[in-house]
Amino acid sequence: MSIHESTRTTADTSDTGAAPTQHVWPTLQARDARALVAFLTDVVGFAATAVMAGEDRDVAHAQLDWPHGGAIMLGSHSPEREWSREPGTCGTYVVVPDDEIEALDARLREHAPAAGGRVVVPLRDTDYGSRELVLQDPEGNLWSFGTYRGEPRR
Repeated sequence: MSIHESTRTTADTSDTGAAPTQHVWPTLQARDARALVAFLTDVVGFAATAVMAGEDRDVAHAQLDWPHGGAIMLGSHSPEREWSREPGTCGTYVVVPDDEIEALDARLREHAPAAGGRVVVPLRDTDYGSRELVLQDPEGNLWSFGTYRGEPRR
């Protein structure tokens, strides 16, 4: 898939084309949005659902879905726009199934450095029962990956 293509088409009428039910979308901007999309998909494991170019910027909008639920939105840094975030200031927690956290850790330690990222906190057990690691992406954003799924709603 090209960096500026979407996996959805206007002719897609299948149920898989339905809008996601997620209601909270972490959002960030990047100095090199194309490279960040590539890092987050090729190295980390997000799926690029939509990546759209803008007239005045490299990536006007990208939606990257996490295979186990949830997603983020990102675009090229545009300090002159009313919605602007300084690149490298985002921190996001991502839930990983128990049986996949070690494989993710190994993949990130092996591939992130060559792609400009680094594991800043190695995989460890926490006091609250999670197994977590922290990755810094090439833009400086921090991604905490862990097995803690949150507490049930009351």
